[in-house]
Order: sequence, then structure tokens, then C-alpha cells
Amino acid sequence: MNTTEFPALVSRHRHYVRTGATRSVEWREGQLNALCAMMTDRAEDFYASLWTDLRRNRTDADLSDVKYMITEADHALAHLREWMKPVPISTPPMFTPSDAQVRFDPLGVGLIIGTWNYPVMLTLSPLIAAISGGNAAVIKPSEVGPATADVIARFLPEYLDRDAFSVVLGGVTETTALLQQQWDHIFFTGGTTVAKVIMTAAAKQVTPVVLELGGKSPAIVHSSADLRVAARRITQGRWNNAGQTCTAPD
Repeated sequence: MNTTEFPALVSRHRHYVRTGATRSVEWREGQLNALCAMMTDRAEDFYASLWTDLRRNRTDADLSDVKYMITEADHALAHLREWMKPVPISTPPMFTPSDAQVRFDPLGVGLIIGTWNYPVMLTLSPLIAAISGGNAAVIKPSEVGPATADVIARFLPEYLDRDAFSVVLGGVTETTALLQQQWDHIFFTGGTTVAKVIMTAAAKQVTPVVLELGGKSPAIVHSSADLRVAARRITQGRWNNAGQTCTAPD
């Protein structure tokens, strides 16, 4: 997709949200079920792409990406109707006999920028949240995991509502052009250098963001610990995914 098409793309998704099509529980459940179907039907394609990009075996792929996503979508499906219910809140006596409640409305159109170390989970997990909230989204997978990005780009439009969701492939040029659009929310997973660029772009348009970044994760071994057990558990956390996990213990 050419970067000049991005304004029209976002506008199309925003128009769809404003029709109210994404608000119903039936639409949200339908999209979550479709996502589950994609991960089930196309599991072999995801396994192959994760092996190509990361040499991730099937067991690890299921634990952190493929079956993980099905489990998360199932969790959302199990709780969605409860999440959508308005929450009554108390009102001051001076407003009696009024009542009040908190209602949960869709934000609109979000931008999801994925990362390479968990190229499925950290790209589609925010999408599950967006769907559950009744939002549309543009998904930008990491270009550092090209095989997985290609699988997402090929199959997501086949299963999900194309009026609400799109996938954009590319690198810095495409991401920069996307950040110039007006979003209702941006979800980014990655490093602090790129996060500063995204935060700057978002601030110019007062766009709320979630920045899920790497960091330092110290591990403290108490004097009461069994050192053999503690060492095994720390190394398992440190070496999982070849150490490429933002919460890996330091």
C-alpha cells in the first residue's frame, strides 16, 4: 500500500466506526471468533513463519504466539458481555433522585505497531483488546519479522471485517507516514528510541498511547530461598525466547 493512501484508509475505518457497526456485542464476538478461526486454520503458516523469522519451534510458538492468542481471545469472549455492562455509581444527595453510571464506548480507530521478538502475540493481543472495545484498527507488524508479518497481512483481511481492520507492511517510511495520521489510540511495543518518536508524534495530536517497552527487571534472591530452585527459575526466565523478553530477569 502506498503511503499516500493512508489518509483514505484511516478515514474509511473511522466512517465505519461512526456508523455504529462495531458497537454491538454480536459484532465483537464475531470478530473474536474469526480471530480464533484464523489462528486455528492457519496455524501451520504461523509455525512456518515463526521458524523462518526466529527459529522458534512449535512448542514455544504455541506457548507464546499461536495457541496463546486463541486462549486470550477465548478469555475475552468469556468476559466480553460483562465488560460491556454499564457500571452504576453513587450520586451526591443533592442530585437525588437521579442516578448515574459509567458507560464504556469505543475510542475509534487505533494504530497497533508490533515488534519482532513476539511477532504474533505482541501484534494481535492489542488487537483483541481493540475488538473487545468495539474499535477499528490498522495493524503494522514489525518489518524485522518479515515472514510473520506477511502471514498476518495475508490472512487477517480474509477472516476479519475489512471495513474495520487493515494491515500495513513496511518499515520506517511507512511507520512515519502512519504516525502523521489522526488516531484515537496508538499501541506500540518496542524500544525506547522509537517510542520517543511515537510519543512526540502522538503528543502533537493529543493522541493517547500505550508504550510497551523494554526495561530493567532485577531479580532478588532472598536468604530464605532454595538456591538451586531459584537459580533454575531465574535462568528459565532469562533464557526464554533466547533472552529476548522485556521482563527477562537481569
